[in-house]
Amino acid sequence: MLCATVAGVQDQRMAQTAVRRWAWIGTFVVGTALYLLVLAVLTDTDNPNLFPTMILLGALVVPLTFVTFAAGRSGRWLIDGPTLGGSLLFGGVVGVVVAGLLEYDAMRRLGTLPMVGVGLIEEAAKLVVPLVLVVFFGTRYRHSIGGGIVIGVAVGTGFAVLETMGYAFVALLQSGGNVGAAEQTLFIRGLLSPAGHAAWTGLTCWGLWRFVVRPTGKHLAGFIGMYALAVTLHSIWDGLGGRITYAVVGAISIGLLLLGLRHARQQDDRLPA
Repeated sequence: MLCATVAGVQDQRMAQTAVRRWAWIGTFVVGTALYLLVLAVLTDTDNPNLFPTMILLGALVVPLTFVTFAAGRSGRWLIDGPTLGGSLLFGGVVGVVVAGLLEYDAMRRLGTLPMVGVGLIEEAAKLVVPLVLVVFFGTRYRHSIGGGIVIGVAVGTGFAVLETMGYAFVALLQSGGNVGAAEQTLFIRGLLSPAGHAAWTGLTCWGLWRFVVRPTGKHLAGFIGMYALAVTLHSIWDGLGGRITYAVVGAISIGLLLLGLRHARQQDDRLPA
């Protein structure tokens, strides 16, 4: 009887793990269907009230799919929905606002802002919410490196979504209300966002949470190194541009993030439950 109960619990846990691991497929399918539905109605009716919905869904579907993908591979500790949603929303808003203010102030003082300056500011701005979680809610979030990476991915995703919405809105205005122009912007930036802001902030939070879990000089240097790596990838992405740059930098960013999730899962399994 006891063996049967234990086996049942194990089967239930395996089923839950499988659902979490592959939930990103459902997120992508449902999100894409909703976006195509809104786009079809907008094209058929020319109702401008649907523009905000189209822009929101177009900017959100792929990045949210990537967050779900990362969360399903974060190890034994799964970030709860409110934390994930809050990181995406507040991390994105705070990051965009802080970055916008600092970049405006820097450009006003210097007259121009090099791409490395943009990378330094934006990668630092996206760390505000993760640092708040670590400092003020440390006992809840400090015990999972994989969870920290997912929080970083969510914050970077929120930042990317808001940026994409802004660019799509500008494209819509500049094209005189051409839905195709906004749709193209949404497609390109939405598709690339997981390899950009989401991956870079996830990498930085990988370094941050390693230091939080084990605050040693080595891990502090690792966090600084991860931040410098994110700034470098960001600066190359913005400075060079083009398909080759996006492909190479994107592959490096995603590859390192997946490596980080794998290592974090192994490290988390060795930590006390």
